[in-house]
Amino acid sequence: MDSIRPRIVLDTNVCLDLFVFADTRVATLRTALQSGDVVAVTDAECREEWLRVLAYPQLRLDEAARAAAIAAFDARVQLLPSAPVPEGVLPRCADPDDQNFLQLAHASGARWLLSRDNALLVLARRTRRDGLFEILTPDAWTP
Repeated sequence: MDSIRPRIVLDTNVCLDLFVFADTRVATLRTALQSGDVVAVTDAECREEWLRVLAYPQLRLDEAARAAAIAAFDARVQLLPSAPVPEGVLPRCADPDDQNFLQLAHASGARWLLSRDNALLVLARRTRRDGLFEILTPDAWTP
């Protein structure tokens, strides 16, 4: 475990901004990841969602673009083993698919969960109040 660099969890839309669209709104995050100021983490469930989303026809990604996005993700995001979270520790997310990101943030000891998803963002006050981790948009995040 890297005890010096803080951990960060990125939801799938933030990963799209970083690894597919090169969105300028995630420039601070990109720089922090490249410099090693933070370490992004994932687990098998969250990585599977990433792979599933990359195949969505709406994205119009060809095989080469998908492969490049997967390679960029795998180079910058550390895969951790999945770990159970005791019942009642985390708030329940309205979107069951997003619950995995909450569980990952808690189990990995992440300091931040970055998302643009309202179902996660509405839980920010509770996770902060409970001393768990911060949920922020990438634009609001500073290392």
